[in-house]
Amino acid sequence: MFDHAERRQLEHGAWIDVRSGWIEDVEWGRTLFDELREVIPWRAERRKMYDRVLDVPRLVSFHHLLDEPVPHPALKQLRRRLNDIYAGELGEPFVSAGLCLYRDGEDSVAWHGDTIGRSQTQDTMVAIVSLGAARTFALRPRGGGHALRIQHGHGDLLVMGGSCQRTWEHAIPKTTKPTGPRISIQFRPRDVR
Repeated sequence: MFDHAERRQLEHGAWIDVRSGWIEDVEWGRTLFDELREVIPWRAERRKMYDRVLDVPRLVSFHHLLDEPVPHPALKQLRRRLNDIYAGELGEPFVSAGLCLYRDGEDSVAWHGDTIGRSQTQDTMVAIVSLGAARTFALRPRGGGHALRIQHGHGDLLVMGGSCQRTWEHAIPKTTKPTGPRISIQFRPRDVR
């Protein structure tokens, strides 16, 4: 259903673009995955959930791409390519990269929207480049409803735009199927988390 580059309009002013094989050079993508896995300063986090403090089931790293040293030059290359495509529509550039390392099928992220900062009240975009093992990227209307399930594979790009962060939620669910590691790179504009 999402194996081509086409915008899909969702409810409430939200939309997604899915571009399979956005990183066309598969070998470069594999090399980038290996290098990022080694050079990124991954950290484990703990968060309060359900009245307890729990380990976040993935490793994370966050980088402002304009005003701090970047751990790998490809982050700036990918940002530049995304800005060439989307900055005109967005009205501003992507300026940060958040990375998540999903080590296996046990690592996940629960239903949420990126609503820290101005995305809580304004339309915005979040662009996600996936490297490594394919995982299900799920989207549903905020508050529940029928979920869309997209296989987000190696080199694929998924962009959430419009009201998506406020009116929809997304997740990477756990899986019992044996799966390898995956790195997700999320590019965001200023003051969006």
